[in-house]
Amino acid sequence: MSQVQQEVFEIISKQAKIDIGTIKLESTLKDLGIASLDAIEVIFDIEEHFNINLPNDDVNFESGTVGDLIGAVERQLAQKPADS
Repeated sequence: MSQVQQEVFEIISKQAKIDIGTIKLESTLKDLGIASLDAIEVIFDIEEHFNINLPNDDVNFESGTVGDLIGAVERQLAQKPADS
């Protein structure tokens, strides 16, 4: 498990108040019982934690998986200047 994946899982687990062991890469936030308002809070926490901004088209609450979310975070981190 990558560092980014571990940290995203921890944020989702804390925000949704669910066991981190129940989170799978193929799970959607909806599958995990995270309502859309809570999902926005999860995204906000992830953005704040990693100091990034996720484009709206990178995050699909209905069908996007946790794996997709991690991919979006990794893409944003890769685009950040090294000194950020």
